[in-house]
Amino acid sequence: MARGNDEEMIQEELEKFATVERDVSFTKMTTLRIGGLAKYVVYPENQYSLSGILNIAKENHLPFKVFGKGSNILCSDEPYEGIIIRLDRHFNHFYFKDNLLVAEAGCSIIALAHEALKRSLSGLEFASGIPATVGGVTFMNAGAYKCSMSDVIHRVCVFIDGEIVWLRNEDCKFDYRKSVFQDHLDWIILAVEIKLKPGNEEEIRELMENRRQRRYDSQPLDKPSAGSIFRNPVNIPAWKLIEGIGYRGKRIGDAKVSEKHVNFLINDDNAKASDFLQLVEEIQEEVKKQYGIDLYMEVEKFNW
Repeated sequence: MARGNDEEMIQEELEKFATVERDVSFTKMTTLRIGGLAKYVVYPENQYSLSGILNIAKENHLPFKVFGKGSNILCSDEPYEGIIIRLDRHFNHFYFKDNLLVAEAGCSIIALAHEALKRSLSGLEFASGIPATVGGVTFMNAGAYKCSMSDVIHRVCVFIDGEIVWLRNEDCKFDYRKSVFQDHLDWIILAVEIKLKPGNEEEIRELMENRRQRRYDSQPLDKPSAGSIFRNPVNIPAWKLIEGIGYRGKRIGDAKVSEKHVNFLINDDNAKASDFLQLVEEIQEEVKKQYGIDLYMEVEKFNW
């Protein structure tokens, strides 16, 4: 790993292609407000600067990770000696043509849901409360209210080995909170083509407002979290299992099971990643012991 003068040299090289920040805490880059320091954080302006950054990473044997809003990720407390690539500052353009929406990976999916509303286009109502970028929700095949991104994605524009490739929906291997991109972490999502349907603006607005109120009533939005922590097993929601083992309000350090929604684990003040993960693993062990069911994290672990 780079040290001393090497770090300064790498920063100078990166600055030829993008704005660079050094030693940035993941507490500032994730909704959970947990994690150590990232050595380099870069903000490429286009695919050419992105390509330059990836070449520097390869030449210096540095790992890299693309970050969106950091809403579905648990970063360890350890420093990350690689490069965090942020696309939300410059890769945030979108275009509507008839019922088709093309959006760059750094766009807010919430903002796009409201833009679709303005045009009386239906299909993104389920995503109107997901605090994530287009790239992030595509990577995770995020969803809500029994809808997922795979239901509306037509094609995905991906940067693969220096080439721009358009993948069809069926090529993305979408499944419940799964996509092909999770198996190819060196692929970078650049943009997504989304197919929407004509709808009634007032009906779309009412549905989005009802769901906003539902989230407010049922989720601990006043505390840092990463959303639902566990995927739902086939025949029973995860929250029922967590409730069943008596873990409502359970805490380890400042990591706590929300009393408002038990499938949300919150940062109650200054939680450590190690405490958060210990709480996750305790829940998994108790659910397995009492119900014989394996609970899997929906949230991505990073830098462990």
